[in-house]
Amino acid sequence: MQNVTLGNFWQTAWLEFYDYMEGDEWTIFLIGAALVPALAFWGFNGILLVADITGKPTFITRYRIQLGKNDPVDTKKLWKAIYTALANQFFISFPMLVPMFYIMKWWDTAFSKELPTFQWFLVELSIFTVVEEILFYYSHRLVHHPVLYKHIHKKHHEWTAPIGVVSIYAHPIEHIVSNTLPVMTGPMIMGSHIVSISAWFSIALVTTSISHCGYHLPLLPSPEFHDFHHLKFNQCYGVLGVLDFLHGTDKMFRQSKAFERHKVLLSLTPLSESIPDPPKKDE
Repeated sequence: MQNVTLGNFWQTAWLEFYDYMEGDEWTIFLIGAALVPALAFWGFNGILLVADITGKPTFITRYRIQLGKNDPVDTKKLWKAIYTALANQFFISFPMLVPMFYIMKWWDTAFSKELPTFQWFLVELSIFTVVEEILFYYSHRLVHHPVLYKHIHKKHHEWTAPIGVVSIYAHPIEHIVSNTLPVMTGPMIMGSHIVSISAWFSIALVTTSISHCGYHLPLLPSPEFHDFHHLKFNQCYGVLGVLDFLHGTDKMFRQSKAFERHKVLLSLTPLSESIPDPPKKDE
């Protein structure tokens, strides 16, 4: 009964929004696929940036993964990252929504007045995640090829200890091929509803921000996997880690303390304290 009531609430809210926008599909698409995900990204990263810049609140900074790094963050590097992230969003991500809009109109389901069921959204979410894992893993490994790394991917790896906003700090070509297309492709294949697209884009942006944030916070997904990639460069190329396991590109990670810490933190004790790195040889 509760699920039915909740479903009715969202269905009613969608119809009210649709009527308020007078069925203007382009505006609805821009709000759902661009504005809402951007607000999710910058809202989440705004909180992290306060911690990165000020070192407070300690509730966040005490969960730093690479101890002593970005403490505080280099202001010059930070502003460069913010500028690049904004440029990638406004001049690459948003324009890429134009062809996506016409693909979604061709499906004739993106702006349906009937919302998909929550169960169907979970199915779609699973497919989106698998598609993203495949496309991101192989495109990411491709830009690590020496010929491409120097000219394209090296920019992203200027941050060996990343922060959240660095998730979309990348060369324009990389932002298209590795950051944006892997996330957009799933909904275009499935002919998804704009509400599903909006939720997926927001989840993807917040999740990649968590992966780059540099803090292993309680109850949030572990960022140890991708943080290790920035630290070691030739490990942990994917999102889920499935393809890394199949291709053996996580062997060093699995032998590290970071792998032991790669879990959801269910206590208030930082994992850097309960599972510390072994002392360095010169200590």
